[in-house]
Amino acid sequence: MTDAQKQFLDKASAAAHQATHPFPRMAAAEAALESGYGLSGLAIEDNNLFGMKQHIHPLYGTASLPTKEFENGEWVSVVAEWVKYPDWPTCFFDRLTTLTRLSHVYPHYEAALQATDAETYVREVSQTWSTDPARADKVLAIYQQYVTQVTPQGAD
Repeated sequence: MTDAQKQFLDKASAAAHQATHPFPRMAAAEAALESGYGLSGLAIEDNNLFGMKQHIHPLYGTASLPTKEFENGEWVSVVAEWVKYPDWPTCFFDRLTTLTRLSHVYPHYEAALQATDAETYVREVSQTWSTDPARADKVLAIYQQYVTQVTPQGAD
């Protein structure tokens, strides 16, 4: 892990903690995967660290950008509407609010929010959050590398 990656994770973890995320380091690892450690255009221009698509009733601005989605066993290019956030804590807060709001529709979100450990949280949320079937394992790899550098216990 580079110094820049660790700095991103530290900053993202602090923002997730400020947004009262139950697993701020895991949320930071998710943000690292989703935003390329904060280097994606969406992260740089719009403080959108999770690839949050625009809500039906927008609270924040909108950016239209291309993306790839895993559909019917293959990656396809599409244009999507994304949320523009004023800052990182707002992004983490809105994501947590979105998971909570949709938890009655998506059982994996409810299970993630009720998780007692960070790994269960990310395995559950990843089942519905992303079209990437390997998302949870990718996030866990980032998380494990990060927490072993931050604390010997390696826990959130």
